Amino acid sequence: GKMNKEEKKNVMDEFRKGSLQVLVSTTVIEVGVDVPNATVMVIEGADRFGLSQLHQLRGRVVRSSYQAYCYLIATAKTQEAVERLESMVKYSDGFALAEKDLLLRGPGELMGERQHGFSGMRVADLIKDMKMLEPARQDAERLVSEDPNLELPSSSFLRRYLLKEFGDASFLLGVA
Repeated sequence: GKMNKEEKKNVMDEFRKGSLQVLVSTTVIEVGVDVPNATVMVIEGADRFGLSQLHQLRGRVVRSSYQAYCYLIATAKTQEAVERLESMVKYSDGFALAEKDLLLRGPGELMGERQHGFSGMRVADLIKDMKMLEPARQDAERLVSEDPNLELPSSSFLRRYLLKEFGDASFLLGVA
């Protein structure tokens, strides 16, 4: 964390060439580092990271035909942390991990700033209920194209609900 840019570059060059056999780093190596001969990674405090970050880190050692190992060192204190770590052991596929992350952390706010968590407006499982959600999406598109400002009498209930749920939702109106 305290090395300047030139020092970091020199260390990475030495590691890439094989002059250095071990690299101790922060999560700065999560992206952009490609060293095919790097085959072992130890992640200390793995229970403090999210699934996407753990998957990115693990991906740094799975870059060639060599057998690679990623060891997760953790003292998980919550059930969610245990489930994240178990998912890392069970899945290597990024899409499977993303689905698990969505189930664990929640989809966040549909009309807000929070990128994770569960909102009060939870009506479906975004993954399991896809067959049901697709016709609902099509109905919503039709409704918005026919009545973009929700001004028709048939849309009054929905308009009142949206204003109650989201407060001054004038930014929602006319978005079609």
